[in-house]
Amino acid sequence: MKLVLATRNQGKMKELQELLTGAAVEVVSLADFPNVPEVVEDGATFQANAIKKARTVAEAVGEVSLSDDSGLEVDYLDGAPGVISARFAGEHDDAANNRKLLELLSGVPWEKRTSRFRCVIAIAVPGGPTETVEGTCAGIITTEPRGAQGFGYDPLFYVPDYQKTFAELDGAEKNLVSHRGKALQKALVVIKRMLAR
Repeated sequence: MKLVLATRNQGKMKELQELLTGAAVEVVSLADFPNVPEVVEDGATFQANAIKKARTVAEAVGEVSLSDDSGLEVDYLDGAPGVISARFAGEHDDAANNRKLLELLSGVPWEKRTSRFRCVIAIAVPGGPTETVEGTCAGIITTEPRGAQGFGYDPLFYVPDYQKTFAELDGAEKNLVSHRGKALQKALVVIKRMLAR
């Protein structure tokens, strides 16, 4: 089975490919389908965006498509940045997003900086069903960036169990604990069920 990852985000692509290592599927990305139009993520929820991307790509390329939409939810900010995590400070700019988040949490005590990463994965069969799964990872927003791995908010997202930020974890550690890793483990169950049909 060919599985098209409905993303052009290289950081996300690398993470998803690592997580799918060993699955009995041929994993390809949108880089292999340059004519697929950019999907506008205008849904009000992670689930709506993930479904829209997966369905659009599956129908455009005629292959099973996997899409995720994920983001950071900070309790002190009533769940923001949420569904606009990638565009929190305007156009997709990780450094600007991190600066804005730190500014909004300036002076907020450690115990009130609780947050979670949430990931919804949608798997769409062309002309068939779409299924979704979800994963979350709880953490705390640090007061300054730490670490050089990962992307997005990873340098600010501290995982108490590891006493490190996502950006300080190596890829294998992050995949074990991350929202995307947890969602993808559930997605693999769905994919295996599809393969068995």
